[in-house]
This record gives sequence, structure tokens and C-alpha cells, in this order.
Amino acid sequence: MRRPNWVPEGTDLDKPNAARVYDYYLGGSHNFEVDREMARQAIALWPELPQIMRSNRAFLRRAVQFAAEQGITRFLDIGSGIPTFGTVHEIARAIRPEAEVVYVDRDPVAVAHSRLLLADDEDCSVVQADVRDIDDLLGRPEVTALLAAGEPVAVLLVAVMHFVSDSEDPWKLLAVLREALPPGSALILSHASLEGRPDQAEDHQKLYRMTPTPLTMRTREQITAMFAGFELVEPGVVYLPQWRPDQPEAVGRHPERMTGMAGVGFRP
Repeated sequence: MRRPNWVPEGTDLDKPNAARVYDYYLGGSHNFEVDREMARQAIALWPELPQIMRSNRAFLRRAVQFAAEQGITRFLDIGSGIPTFGTVHEIARAIRPEAEVVYVDRDPVAVAHSRLLLADDEDCSVVQADVRDIDDLLGRPEVTALLAAGEPVAVLLVAVMHFVSDSEDPWKLLAVLREALPPGSALILSHASLEGRPDQAEDHQKLYRMTPTPLTMRTREQITAMFAGFELVEPGVVYLPQWRPDQPEAVGRHPERMTGMAGVGFRP
């Protein structure tokens, strides 16, 4: 296969990559047939997957717009994947042209793609780090610089914390992160939920247990606890389509079918 110019040297084009599979779900073009085949297999098990992924991305868009409207110009996107489709910097700069973004991902393929795509953007940085090693993440120079000015920062953990197991204590990781943030900072978080589609939840978790990234779906109460120390904005922690929809009719009759919950909170 000929290597497209957006693909870093040395990338294995014969193996599927989770970040490129996600790009395919979103309707993006930064993926290959091997990624699309993996996605088709997953969709065969759960036909609503692309819709769920797009609903999650739509929440990200609305939440970033909301944060920018509150005056935030600094964004830390943890678990960013490949920033190709509805990127945080593009969304934020439509409202705050001066917006700066640090993208963080643990996947070396996603990081390599991101660095190539953002090479000419002086206000975007890309860091390879893992939220499960929060001290290391917060100690990276790009992250330190983002936080150093003392201005509010919007931290995005969109569809990330369900990849952190209970034994790794996601609530403690978030507490450490919260204490590093300046007052007025925002937490933008979405998370796969056990509620809404219990018929699918266990099968989905079993599927992910066969991958390097097992999934831990949680209850609304457990997800809400991740906002400890933050003041939740209305409507609180709700199903993805229910968080400040563009139009009420966009929520649909069964928002619980999106099997994810989301919320935004501010640090006092």
C-alpha cells in the first residue's frame, strides 16, 4: 500500500489502529481498509456503535463551545486520538481565535499521526502520556506550560475514563488532576454507562476484554463521583444527547440507547 502524506514513516498499514477505527466511525477519511474491516466486525455485534461514537463527538463539540463561550482559551485534550474530524482547536477557535490546545494520547500511532497533522500549528502541542500516570502527564513541559499562566483550562476526558479500571482508581486520578488546575477550570467528561442498555453492556465489556484496552462501564452515581470538587453545570450528568442539545428534538425518544453519560463541571 502506498503511504499517504498524512501517515508517519514507519506506520504499520496492515494492522488496525483504534484511533483510525474511531475516525471511521465518525465518518472521517484518516483510516484504511484494515481499520474499516475491524469497525464492520464491531458494528455487526452492535449496530448502533457509529451513532454512539458520533453522539459522543457531538457532546465534545457542544462542551468545547460552551467552555469557549465562558472565556476559556486553554484546552487539555486527554485521550485525543487523531485530531482530524471536528477537532478541539477548530471548535474553540471559532469562538476564541487565540485558543491553545495540548493533545495527549498514550497510543504512539495516534501521537505520530497528530504531530504530523499539527506540525504547522504553533498553538497546538502533542504529548504521548497516559492518564493512569497522572504525575508524569502533568509533568510534561507542554502541559506545565499550559497550566503555568494560572488561567482556566478546560480538561477533556471524553470516552477515556472507562478504560481505567477500578483497581487503578480513576476517582483518585481525577482528584490529583483537579488540584493541578487553576480556579475556574472546567472538566469535560463522558463515560460508557451500565445504565440505559444493560442488555448490551456485558457483551460490550466482554468484547473489549479481548483487546489491549478493556472497558469498565459504570453507573451514573460512579460517573458523577468523578466530578468531586467541581461544580456541575445544568443539566448535570445525563445521557450524551441530553447535555445541552442544539435543539430539543435532537435528543430523540431514547437517549439511553447512546449508552454513555456526560457532564461538565467547573473548579471553584
